[in-house]
Amino acid sequence: MIAIKSIDKPILIASGFIVVVLAIGSTINTSFISPTYLLQQLQVAAFLGIIASGMMLVILLGQIDLSLPWTVTTGAMMATAVARLGPWGEALAIPAGMLCGLAIGIVNGFGYAWLRIPSMIFTLGTNAVLQGLMVLYTGGFAPQTQATPLMQFIAVQKSVLGVPNALYIWIVVTVVLALMLRTTPFGRYVFAIGNRESAAYLSGVRTRSVIVGCFAVNGVTAALGGVMLTGYSTKAYQGMGDAYLLPAIAAIVLGGTSILGGKGQYIGTVIGVILIVLLQSMLSVMQMPEAGRQIIYGVVIVVMLLVYGRGAKVHS
Repeated sequence: MIAIKSIDKPILIASGFIVVVLAIGSTINTSFISPTYLLQQLQVAAFLGIIASGMMLVILLGQIDLSLPWTVTTGAMMATAVARLGPWGEALAIPAGMLCGLAIGIVNGFGYAWLRIPSMIFTLGTNAVLQGLMVLYTGGFAPQTQATPLMQFIAVQKSVLGVPNALYIWIVVTVVLALMLRTTPFGRYVFAIGNRESAAYLSGVRTRSVIVGCFAVNGVTAALGGVMLTGYSTKAYQGMGDAYLLPAIAAIVLGGTSILGGKGQYIGTVIGVILIVLLQSMLSVMQMPEAGRQIIYGVVIVVMLLVYGRGAKVHS
């Protein structure tokens, strides 16, 4: 009973929706709940989960990062660009892509923490700049952006117990960020800033450094997600991150993280990601037209937000 009470209501609701989606999907197609199919869906969820993990830190601050789509794309395209430099390039491709994401995150964090430009406006501008730079880099044509063997290995192949490597990477990211939020001073500072930045600052927290750190982590995870998507699709391409902004935010909020900041559990984001991916899969199995998918997808998100997304932010 105590364990149940310790779990946030949004997490329980999202978990219940997962059961409902699985039940409906199994009545449409019995293979929907087969271990093979579910493992495949978890592999797809790993990409969204990694991308959403850093975004959760930003949302816990009460901020938003609208540059995520082209951070994903830039990290992927720059990684493949470095890979074309030869054997050393292939070895450094993934770190190079993540380094680009880190740089983008630091710029976004600086724009809000030091320049005090609203994060929504600054990151939207960053997204436009990145899009322009990538179009300039490619000349408007499809570039030579083939994935390296290592990218394909971490995104597609299976190494241990028949589990996709992408899922192991998501588990590592999950453990690291969950422990950081629950057991480190940095994690406590993130929640404190999300509840009330001025109070955190007056209590001695280096709020600017924490904010930049959260945006930097978000840039790294977005770029890592882009690199892994490159391995999954065998190449990087313009706009590959566009489909991940809304699902990432939706998964985070559906998992119980307050869009106002200061409240949330990482396990909720994991459950939200799984719910989003299963919902998309069920609509695909139903062979529903794209318009119908968007309507149902939006209705489910709105209903769940109405159920528990309007609560007041808790101040400590």
